Amino acid sequence: MKVGLVCPYTWDVPGGVQAHVHDLATALIALGHDVSVITPADDDAPLPPYVVSAGRAVPVPYNGSVARLAFGVLSLGRVRRWLREGSFDVVHVHEPAAPSLSLLATWAADVPIIATFHTSVSRSRAMAAAYSILQTALEKISGRIAVSEAARRTLVEHLGGDAVLIPNGVQVSNFATARPLPDWPGDGGAIGFLGRIDEPRKGFPLLLEAFQLMAEQRPGLRLLVAGPGDADDVHKLLPAELRSRVRVLGLVSDAEKARMLRSVDLFVAPNTGGESFGIVLLEAMAAQTPVLASDLDAFRVVLDDGEAGALFATGDAVALAEAAGALLDDRDRRARLAASGARRALDYDWSTVARDIIRVYETVAHSSVRAATLPYQGR
Repeated sequence: MKVGLVCPYTWDVPGGVQAHVHDLATALIALGHDVSVITPADDDAPLPPYVVSAGRAVPVPYNGSVARLAFGVLSLGRVRRWLREGSFDVVHVHEPAAPSLSLLATWAADVPIIATFHTSVSRSRAMAAAYSILQTALEKISGRIAVSEAARRTLVEHLGGDAVLIPNGVQVSNFATARPLPDWPGDGGAIGFLGRIDEPRKGFPLLLEAFQLMAEQRPGLRLLVAGPGDADDVHKLLPAELRSRVRVLGLVSDAEKARMLRSVDLFVAPNTGGESFGIVLLEAMAAQTPVLASDLDAFRVVLDDGEAGALFATGDAVALAEAAGALLDDRDRRARLAASGARRALDYDWSTVARDIIRVYETVAHSSVRAATLPYQGR
């Protein structure tokens, strides 16, 4: 099957949607499908051979973050050329409600369209205001997928219609076989964070506050940080005596990310909101690292209500410090959480998730019935 994937956010800035599109493309290619991805990217950016640039993106506030999107005459022209040259059996767009390539592709495509919805918001004035504009595009979509119940609820409440539920995936083997970094985790205990350190909803300042509370009683405790951001900015937020105990890796490759997750005794996700799924939790679980996460609805689902990872009260640095300290002191519990998390991660391996998505492609490609109205027969 010839599949066109549309990524709305710039390829070279890490994010959950970009990772989803990359991993889905890789899984589909491994299963023998002919795949092309179009995405915002600088024309001189290094891209995989199956990825096409739609031109440079611009930063736009979106869903509590700043997304880099492409939307304009140049991008529309490149999307139309990509569609014409691709002769796709299906086009799979991601986040079609965002003002970016997915919306342009939905307007321009004349083949069956599948849309995946990632965003989870409780109320969106922008989405409500844009409903009349989006409706013409949404009516062309033959199959809708939501990565979580929260994302499905956002779709139903803001845009109408429904979707089959197919979660994000993770390449389990890439994480399970990674080697820890030299000298990590060490004897004094190590906790890890992965995400944008300058994005408030990722909760990094909360983790720093909890780390300072813990460090007073744990002289060997260290913090390993990966994700976009400046090490100097992080160190400025810490007392001088703690700066040497925090290592900031910055932006990391997928292989480096796997090694980072294997290098800590405990992975912490202190996010404060705006999460529809929690792929970062699955990555840590696939790395067989115990997880401690904010008690968000999306995280609770991934962690099987605390069976596959521990939860703490969202936004509470003291609760985070107490829960993390208790886990660091209980090796047996960490081992149990790591084992149950690793088993849970297998349910989300891309080898399974991609086949669920292919079933939607096949349904849409061979039927005039909207896939969103069909009962889901997957896992």
